[in-house]
Amino acid sequence: MQAIILCGGLSTRLGKTTEKIPKILLSIGNRTVLDWQIDLLSKAGVTEVILASGHLHDVIYSQVGENVDDIKIRYAKEDKPLGTGGAIQNAFQFVDDFPVFVLHGDILLRGFSLNDMVSHLLPEMEGLLLGISVSDLSSYGEIVADNNGRITQFREKQQVNRPGCANGAIFLFNHSIINAFPNKEVFSIERDVFPNLQNLYVYKVDTEWIDIGVPERLEYARKHFIE
Repeated sequence: MQAIILCGGLSTRLGKTTEKIPKILLSIGNRTVLDWQIDLLSKAGVTEVILASGHLHDVIYSQVGENVDDIKIRYAKEDKPLGTGGAIQNAFQFVDDFPVFVLHGDILLRGFSLNDMVSHLLPEMEGLLLGISVSDLSSYGEIVADNNGRITQFREKQQVNRPGCANGAIFLFNHSIINAFPNKEVFSIERDVFPNLQNLYVYKVDTEWIDIGVPERLEYARKHFIE
């Protein structure tokens, strides 16, 4: 099984922290973010990871190389920013079989096995998105779904403090999702693809999850995500 990790962004919200080090190589405890993610993926049967790189590609390649433990690493380098959708489309050239995991490269998760997503993905689904139960949605986009888990709406970040289901930025795609990709090079998977799908589902969990993309959450992760 394969996985794509999106790690080509500029990470501007972290300022000087990621001026020379990409988010995926930031240290969290005695591991990098990539180490945490590969451990999660390997336990779900992933044997090859495709890094959708761009900004600071050379730094990633020099520090990661072509293997991490027993996981093969490949690179889908973008020569210009392609957006999340364009980066995934570019990485699909290296995908040999589906389903395939896609992760944002700034997500930490524990207390949950990705095997659960694999077992809940059905052939008729275009994809399955990890949904995280949060007490305060104000910092996250919201996933709205029916009783069967089929996604009916995506809501952008709202200035409202209430519980709900946040987009966990971990996706499991069947091959059919490619049919919904627009005929262009640069696009967003969240804005240009997901809203147009009829059979996109959410798998909701209540577990320890954090997006380290802003300084305060990175600091929290470094204090709490330890061995």
